[in-house]
This record gives sequence, structure tokens and C-alpha cells, in this order.
Amino acid sequence: MNANPPKPDSYYERHIFFCLNERKNGEECCAQYQAQAAFDRCKMAVKNAGLSGPGQVRVNKAGCLDRCAGGPIAVVYPEAVWYTYVDNQDIDEIVESHLKNGKVVERLLTPPNVGR
Repeated sequence: MNANPPKPDSYYERHIFFCLNERKNGEECCAQYQAQAAFDRCKMAVKNAGLSGPGQVRVNKAGCLDRCAGGPIAVVYPEAVWYTYVDNQDIDEIVESHLKNGKVVERLLTPPNVGR
């Protein structure tokens, strides 16, 4: 069991949302950067680490999170930490460091001024 118990009013300790938005008009979007594969990897890693379920972590799909210029994008709540990831190692590091141990992966933070 995770060392950080959930808040009494929270069903999950943390949520990670992956933007999987795909723009049909050719504009840049997270789907162009293998966002679905990153989501799948994160979901599997969370499950394999025994972190999934009530009181722990939930991995969710999201539509456009409106930060396309930093894509691909994922955000962890309740901390509201925005990540830009590149590969499987980045996803593994987010799972191990942030979702499991509560430590933000500073090198993957999306700059605060990056929007659409």
C-alpha cells in the first residue's frame, strides 16, 4: 500500500490525465506524438506496481488540455503538475517518482507559459 494515504474526501490519491486529442485539420496535437501508447504504458506500469485502484492512482484519457505547444502533455492531480514527455523512460520515471513516491520529475515539467 502507498505510504501516502488518500485525503478523506478523495476517492483516488492521484489522477494522471493524458491528452489524447487528435486534430483532423492538420494542426499539431498530442495524438501525433504517440500519446495513446504513453497512456497505455502508464496504465500498465501503474497496475504492475500495484498502485491502481481506490485510494491510490487512476490513469485517465483526456481530450484537449489546451497546452498543445508543449505536447505531448499529461497532468497529475491533485498537485496540478504538468508534464511534457518524450519516451517510455519518461513515463516510467513519472510513475516511479511522482505517482509512487510523490516526487515531481522536475526535468519533465511543462513550462508554465506554454499554451495552445
